[in-house]
Amino acid sequence: MSSTTYTADAPRTSTLLPMMIIGVLFFIMGFFTWLNGPLISFVKVAFTLDDINAFLVPFAFYVSYFVLALPAGAVLKRTGMKKGMVLGLFIMAIGAALFGEFVRIRIYPGALAGLFVIGAGLSLLQTASNPYISILGPIDSAAQRIALMGICNKVAGALAPLAFGALVMKGIDTFLGQVTGMAEGPAREGLLNDFAARVFWPYMSLAGMLVVLAIWILLSSLPEIKPSGANSERSIGHGKGGIFSFPHLWLGVLCLFLYVGVEVMAGDAINTYGQGFGLPLAVTSHFTTYTMAAMLAGYLLGSALIPRVISQQSYLAVSAVLGVLFAIGAYVTHGYVSVAFVAALGFANAMMWPAIFPLAIKGLGSHTELGSAVLIMGIVGGALLPQAFVHLKQYIDFQLAFVIVIVPCYLYILYYGMRGHNVGTHAG
Repeated sequence: MSSTTYTADAPRTSTLLPMMIIGVLFFIMGFFTWLNGPLISFVKVAFTLDDINAFLVPFAFYVSYFVLALPAGAVLKRTGMKKGMVLGLFIMAIGAALFGEFVRIRIYPGALAGLFVIGAGLSLLQTASNPYISILGPIDSAAQRIALMGICNKVAGALAPLAFGALVMKGIDTFLGQVTGMAEGPAREGLLNDFAARVFWPYMSLAGMLVVLAIWILLSSLPEIKPSGANSERSIGHGKGGIFSFPHLWLGVLCLFLYVGVEVMAGDAINTYGQGFGLPLAVTSHFTTYTMAAMLAGYLLGSALIPRVISQQSYLAVSAVLGVLFAIGAYVTHGYVSVAFVAALGFANAMMWPAIFPLAIKGLGSHTELGSAVLIMGIVGGALLPQAFVHLKQYIDFQLAFVIVIVPCYLYILYYGMRGHNVGTHAG
């Protein structure tokens, strides 16, 4: 089947089909990513874990980005972006099947390995799809296109906890009370085995869907894009030089690291945060959905305002200020009000990725794939910042631990939106 290749010198055909296909991919990425929040609560029960061990769920998931993003960039150089996306979906399918099977037989290290493989597939998918959508049109309006993709991502993120709750976590508080009151023995183990097995068929079904989607994209007419032509170094007044000659990229890597950390804190750690107030598990397992709903609202507003009313870098700075204010609001309140402020961080976080990514890869030219891979490595912030929170809260009040971890992150994001994105460019 013929395909179109976009370069800087070639006229672009309609972007509707590419955006629809990439939108589906962002939906898939969002569904798997935002299952981690309810999964933390699930593994605590299924494997009888404490918070520190349960938070190995996002750690295993996000650390794979750091380990495999650079290899993903190398793979994309050989395969192109389209085939790279297809390969990423196949790898995710393998990871989903592994996770379902290892949870069914209650081998926690194996389950974490499955999450790592899912993250590996996602790292390839992210490394391909984000620069693809960024340079599918003018780079200065990339945040608007990524925001549309983000809507697909966060709709999936809102649906994932609800679907997981209906299929897996139904009656969890009653079940937990029953298991807690039982003595160690075969009867208790049998109940835990039955509970763990609830995830098997949902994850096997997801694995099958990923295979079908990969085949569909492989056979589709999704056009290929050559970043060296579509994202020229001339656009930022850059001469010759290697990847280390782009300081705005490396400042952006740190910015993305901190952003993903605070995003995961608001989306995945919110369940544990709510449990700190003694709220019931059946209620807290849905809190991720509220964060996703707030992010969806932020995407809708951001896509309407950027770039017609406000630039993507200015919106990033405004979002960072909101993040600081909402974090302080969470600290000075309690119970459901405090949780609502944490969920509101989703609104503040919504347009950060859409702004940071194109600002960081702008003008990388032939280094675009490698620069994108390095940025994807920054996703490891989602593994490390929640770990910092869950360890810190062992020694100090959990609300104080939360605000200590995330406020400095928002302050750096504010710097990048106001100044850091221009360092080393013609405007720096």
